[in-house]
Amino acid sequence: MQAIGAGGATASEVGRRLGVSKQAAGKTVDRLVTLGYAERTDDPSDARRKLVRLTAHGIDALTRSAAIFDELRAEWAGAVGAGRVREIEETLRTVVPADAFRLDAAGWFGGA
Repeated sequence: MQAIGAGGATASEVGRRLGVSKQAAGKTVDRLVTLGYAERTDDPSDARRKLVRLTAHGIDALTRSAAIFDELRAEWAGAVGAGRVREIEETLRTVVPADAFRLDAAGWFGGA
């Protein structure tokens, strides 16, 4: 759902952000729509395109998952130290292309 982003995205954009085919992204979007986490809307800038946007239910789920992740990260920091957790995160970022869509950005939809 993070790959949809705060402003919405096309299925093709979701696929690029996740590194999957347009077809795989379309199936994922279909499932998110079926479950009520996302909806398809007309793109105001291009009538030929459909945007995928998160519903209130989708945003709520992401908000809750972010809170849970923050709790887990705090537990990891308590177990191995905050510096070690930062070091692990920095190490993992070295295997991701610099221009990759950031799915780990804190507060991605709230601008924080």
